[in-house]
Amino acid sequence: MTASVPPTAQDRQVDPRGVRFGAAVTLLFALIAVLAGNTAVGLIATAVLVVLFLPGAFIGPQATVQSFLFTRLVRPRLDAPTETESFRPPRFAQQMGLGMSAAALILGLIGGGGGFYFFIAMVVIASFLNAVFNFCMGCELYLAFKRATTRAA
Repeated sequence: MTASVPPTAQDRQVDPRGVRFGAAVTLLFALIAVLAGNTAVGLIATAVLVVLFLPGAFIGPQATVQSFLFTRLVRPRLDAPTETESFRPPRFAQQMGLGMSAAALILGLIGGGGGFYFFIAMVVIASFLNAVFNFCMGCELYLAFKRATTRAA
């Protein structure tokens, strides 16, 4: 019997369907925030978004509540993934989501209604694109940045 070696940061892979599921959960809370506006309900929904994004922004999408729900409730009902992806682009997308939702929350709390709507709308757009069309805006920005800053060998 061989000992199992835990994956290193270099080889952590995630199921892209879990990332889409996480985007759908994000979309739900972002839509609540937009529809409720700069009210107590809207600010609470935005604060929930900040909390949901925190572990994903610092550790990766595999550490989020959405990932936990996907792994426990959805994943057992699906076939094995045909492909996996690096956790890095989705983690960058989580970092962008954290920044935008935190900006919306701060602006909402200090009375910057226009800024609140701008940033929460950005979260709605990005999560909608990922959940519905499997287009991760943050992942694409991450990959474009890596291509622009990495020199060929």
